[in-house]
Amino acid sequence: MQRYKQISLTALLFVVLVLSACGSTGIPRGITPVANFDLQRYLGKWYEIARLDHKFERGLQEVTATYALNEDGSVKVTNSGIKTKTGERDSAIGKAKFVGPSNVGHLKVSFFGPFYGSYIIYELDEVDYSYALIAGPNRDYMWILSRTPQMDIQQYNDLLAVAKQFGYNTDELIKVTQSD
Repeated sequence: MQRYKQISLTALLFVVLVLSACGSTGIPRGITPVANFDLQRYLGKWYEIARLDHKFERGLQEVTATYALNEDGSVKVTNSGIKTKTGERDSAIGKAKFVGPSNVGHLKVSFFGPFYGSYIIYELDEVDYSYALIAGPNRDYMWILSRTPQMDIQQYNDLLAVAKQFGYNTDELIKVTQSD
C-alpha cells in the first residue's frame, strides 16, 4: 500500500509539473479575442505604446514586437527594447501558435522552451490593423500596440477607455517612449 501511495504521489507531482510547464493560455473573464483575425495582416513590426509593468520588460523603452511566419506555420516573435540604465538594446526571440482556430486572435507565446503564455488580441483596428489591445492570461498583463511609434491621443484615450471597461487598471500603465 505504501508503494502505491508513493507512485500515486509521484504521478500527481509529475502531472502538476507538466501542467505548470505549459504556462497559462487561458483568457481573463469577460475578454473575447477578436474574430475574423488575419495573421498575414498582423505580421510585421508593432510599437509598444503602453503596458502594465512586469519583470521581463522592466526598464525598457523603445519597445517593439516584430512578427514573422516560420516555415512550420508558427509565428516568430522578436521583442526588442532599449535598457534605460545602459542604453543597450535587449532582444528576445519566441514562438507563437494559435490556441484554437487561426481566425481567432488568441495565441500562445513562448520565450522559454515549453512555457507558454496567452497572447489575446481583444481590440484591433479591423480596417488597417493599425492598433491593437493585447491581454495576457490575467489582468496583470496588457499592452497597447501601434504600427507607428506615436499614437494619436484620441485613439490612445479610446483604447484606454476600452481597457478600463474590461477591468484593467489603466492608472498603472507605463507609457513607452518611442523615438521617431
